[in-house]
Amino acid sequence: MFTIDAHLDLSMNAMEWNRDLRKTVFELRKSEAGLNDKPDRSKGTVSFPELRKGNIGLVTATQIARYVTPGNPLPGWHSPQQAWAQTQAQLAWYKEMEACGEMKMITTIDALNKHVDVWLNDDAPLKPIGYILSLEGADSLVDISYVERAYNYGLRAIGPAHYGPGRYANGTDATGGLNENGKALLKEMERLNIILDATHLCDDAFWDAMDVFNGHVWASHNNCRKLVNHNRQYSDEQIKVLIERGAVIGGAFDAWMLVPDWKRGVSTPQSTHCNMEKVIDNMDHICQLAGNTLHVGIGSDLDGAFGKEQCPYDLETITDLNKIPSLLLNRGYTNTDIENIMHGNWLRFLRKAWS
Repeated sequence: MFTIDAHLDLSMNAMEWNRDLRKTVFELRKSEAGLNDKPDRSKGTVSFPELRKGNIGLVTATQIARYVTPGNPLPGWHSPQQAWAQTQAQLAWYKEMEACGEMKMITTIDALNKHVDVWLNDDAPLKPIGYILSLEGADSLVDISYVERAYNYGLRAIGPAHYGPGRYANGTDATGGLNENGKALLKEMERLNIILDATHLCDDAFWDAMDVFNGHVWASHNNCRKLVNHNRQYSDEQIKVLIERGAVIGGAFDAWMLVPDWKRGVSTPQSTHCNMEKVIDNMDHICQLAGNTLHVGIGSDLDGAFGKEQCPYDLETITDLNKIPSLLLNRGYTNTDIENIMHGNWLRFLRKAWS
């Protein structure tokens, strides 16, 4: 089934992990044998051949570069200008992949419809993977004027925060509402019709954003606090507000978001019984809150600084997203429901946002 994944850190993997994503996952794993500079070396799950094999023809692909102040233990850049330059290197990689015919940037409803038609009806062996460009964490926007610069080169979604304190908003494991720059950022996003990705906003910033922002909201990769009690997840109250706003929430595949009490470097998917059913549990919980299947999609976050050591044990590569329809069918979901979750909800959201 044609599939949309609303969160992949492709350029981060290419530029920081030095992965040539034109190769198969298995070639990449072999090339990384013996390396230990990253926790997921030789355990990656994402590359272009695997996306095509899984009929995953459209993704939301990120730029990401955090600014860190002195004393902040998180990895990042020491000035907003350096962070901006890193996102521009990532953009240059996406453009190179377009020049190779591997990818195609999607920024308008006409381009979206034409791209989906190619994937549904064209038998060409090397169809370009469509990507919607998103910024994960807004720290790299040196000032508000950079938002329009980014929009002009194709940016269509922004998550104002990532982990910890940010220049515009506080994210996972931090507290505190939007600062004045954060509120100005949301107003500028609204003016330009840039989608707000609410993922990673801390609770205080989330509620501020819901008050301030009147544009289109999604949560590209988020699961449920009811199932794993951590501030990275959404409470039922937050999920209900997103449903009211017409959002789609992408199910994430990071094991620590799927099973309680995960210990990094200690827990394993097998020891915690973390399989793809856990992703379906989160999707099902959101569907039960909504009373329908119109607000759930896939936002896998696969290879988002983790690999097979920290994702469901029954997923070998991202191609295995095509196991989701049968898992949903076993839960009593109809074919229409399944099409909604695999691609229909994201398409409907984008067509409404860009109409």
